[in-house]
Amino acid sequence: MMTETKTNRLHAVLGAAVLLFLAGCGTSQKAPATADVAVSRNAVDNAVSAGAAELAPQEITAARSKMMRANEALAAKNYTLARDLATQAQADAKLAQSKANSAKANAAANVLDADLRVLREEVDRNR
Repeated sequence: MMTETKTNRLHAVLGAAVLLFLAGCGTSQKAPATADVAVSRNAVDNAVSAGAAELAPQEITAARSKMMRANEALAAKNYTLARDLATQAQADAKLAQSKANSAKANAAANVLDADLRVLREEVDRNR
């Protein structure tokens, strides 16, 4: 049979262990959320560099909006929401970057088609 002092010590030790565990859980959520927000910021910057502001304005606007909301959630210590919004912002930014790259590739292909058409016309004239 345990004495009252041993029982009190056991409760104190268990309480401290629970507090340490909960503190660790909060910290472990913050780091991934912070990293996810940083990754989404980088994805938005890459999309803007690829010309998404001009070539995929809706997608980049959505990405920026979600990134700002992720930053707000991070500041409010709502790490789950911050991580979710950061993931969505990253997906929107990648879509914007893909659309921008596709638009550039289509424009380049159109220029090549036009050049080939001119060359064909020149060859046909010289026959």
